[in-house]
Amino acid sequence: MGQATIGAGSVLGRTYVIERELGQGGMAVVYLATDRKHHRQVAVKVMRPEVSATLGSDRFLNEIQIAARLTHPHILPAFDSGSDHDVLYYVMPFVDGESLRERLVREQRLPIDEALRISREVADGLAYAHGLGIVHRDIKPENILLANQHAVIADFGVAHAVQAAGRPRITQGGTAVGTPEYMSPEQALGEEPNAGGDVYALACVLYEMLAGAPPFAGPNAMAVLAKKAIEPVPDLRAVRPEVPRGLGRVLANALANAPAERYASAEEFLAALEPANLEAPAPPALSIAVLPFKDLGGTDQSGYLGEGLADEIITALARIRALRVASRTSSFSFRDTRQDIRQIGTQLGVASVLEGSVQRAGDRLRITAQLIDVASGYHRWTARYDRAMADVFAIQDEIAHSIVRALQVVLSEHERRVVFKAPVCDIQAYEYYLQGRQYFHQAREQSLRFAQQMFSKAVEIDPRFALAWAGLAETCALYHLYYPRSDSNLTLADEASQKALQLDPQLAEAHAARGFVLFQMKRLDEAEPAFQMALQLDPQSFEGRYYLARARFQQGRFEDAAQLFEEAAQVREDYQARFFAAQSMEALGQDASTAYRRAFRVIEEHVELNPDDSRAMTMGACALCRLDENDKGLAWARQALDVDPGDPGVAYNVACVYAVAQRHDEAIDTLAQAVEQGFGNVDWVSHDPDWASLKGHPRFEALLRAQAGSETDRS
Repeated sequence: MGQATIGAGSVLGRTYVIERELGQGGMAVVYLATDRKHHRQVAVKVMRPEVSATLGSDRFLNEIQIAARLTHPHILPAFDSGSDHDVLYYVMPFVDGESLRERLVREQRLPIDEALRISREVADGLAYAHGLGIVHRDIKPENILLANQHAVIADFGVAHAVQAAGRPRITQGGTAVGTPEYMSPEQALGEEPNAGGDVYALACVLYEMLAGAPPFAGPNAMAVLAKKAIEPVPDLRAVRPEVPRGLGRVLANALANAPAERYASAEEFLAALEPANLEAPAPPALSIAVLPFKDLGGTDQSGYLGEGLADEIITALARIRALRVASRTSSFSFRDTRQDIRQIGTQLGVASVLEGSVQRAGDRLRITAQLIDVASGYHRWTARYDRAMADVFAIQDEIAHSIVRALQVVLSEHERRVVFKAPVCDIQAYEYYLQGRQYFHQAREQSLRFAQQMFSKAVEIDPRFALAWAGLAETCALYHLYYPRSDSNLTLADEASQKALQLDPQLAEAHAARGFVLFQMKRLDEAEPAFQMALQLDPQSFEGRYYLARARFQQGRFEDAAQLFEEAAQVREDYQARFFAAQSMEALGQDASTAYRRAFRVIEEHVELNPDDSRAMTMGACALCRLDENDKGLAWARQALDVDPGDPGVAYNVACVYAVAQRHDEAIDTLAQAVEQGFGNVDWVSHDPDWASLKGHPRFEALLRAQAGSETDRS
């Protein structure tokens, strides 16, 4: 009997009476049939003639016999197999349902919970089969059947039989064994398929169930496989933001280019998909994110005012020890988003979100503010203010008070004094101050120049404005730290920090700025008391701890530095503090892998929200290399250089990445480039553990000597 003659009423193996065709694929046609011996309906898969001729009955029947050993609720069993007049077939239960492919064609994307359930069931079946030494080799939506709301894997043994017969893996029009969208890069290159390939394919299927398309696509098989070999995994949450961040990380790991970076087994992948590993812990009840206030006037002039209002409220609330406040960079990354507030709150890991708007007409302001409960989406508090611009301080004060009352936060007497301490200054000077803070937080060479100009204008208009003097001092000192081309900025920083303290000796920001300036001037004995006074005046001062930690690191006091960076990160979940805490442990000769892993998680989330932050990218790159993920780390480093090719701070950090990755010539070349662009902090370089492998290298030591001589000449 030839396949062309098979139709309704045909009989295979004297037992199976064909009723109708159910479907067909590249290797076989599936029929609904009646099993006369057992009086039941079955599905009979009949191999195409050209496949049957290549396979031969002995090899085919042997492979099906091996697959028939599988008995698992999520694996479709093989009832029987045979050869009838050179027609090869095998018999399975008839599943009264549909394939996952049919479901995806109809709905494109599945609910997250359902996609996870299907994936867990398939992973469970694969783990069982792999335990018996049996690999599927062609996991894809067509081979996953949905019966009674549960997943069942079909076609175990068929792919192995075809491959064993010497069928080519890749053809001009597609694949004979394995499908390019789901095939692992190494399988496409001719390596023997293994259990890891099944897990990779399942991860591709899960990605498709969530995103509506496989992670890698192209005009032909070769294009798809080339992307898999060289491109990073597309960000699932970019196309479906409601996907839990933990699930995005699981898929990124499962689909990594290098097999060593993926899950080692189906059991590991199954464990990673458990709800406890995917869901972020419930945010603390006393946690809040403050979004930039939207400019309803649509002018650039009001844009800084909306951000400034939010920034000042964040600063005030961050002084409350019992309240966890999302960082400015995290909250402000949502300035232009149209996402629902509940989604934003979930992504930021907070229980409440403050949003608002600002509209300015001359010297009049209209400000609205509303505090939203993330879990319910309901308002906890809302208000509108129609005031003169001169009342902006009082408005900020009232909003902060209202948040404290709405969240029922209990304040200490010290917190009552420092949280609601409005600056005393000219209102125009305050506007320049807000613009200066906006530029300062961008922390790039040009933005720091602009910040210096804005703070200078603020103190020119109001020489009594202590907070603006402190901002000017901090900006000039930071510029000197990253771009020390001359001492002019440091001289101005020294004068500005002293002026801030003269105007307001009780201002914590002034003491922190003064300590930072003295640290840059190498007057470390004087810097210490300034930092301690900042912490005494404001126990929640991030800057006091962070800058003191940097001074400790530069002195080689790594144990103190590690503790202070950790404390700073507890005040504000800052990616730099987390990274430097890990680096301090590295410098102590301790196992810092856990700290680097934690730092990378914070950096990864920060970059996800701020994709143009080149400094964060370089720190993420270095953390990855410290975790032996050099290829991924170098890719991050290259991306950082693409974003900011002329920034010496970025060049220095990329040089560190090369050094950690043992690419010494590139490390020294890039360090020389950083020095040429303006980087010159020799003290930091001499204590930076990233350069440990280059200590004693002639070119490296010569570069340090030359730079040290340059600094001596300037002094």
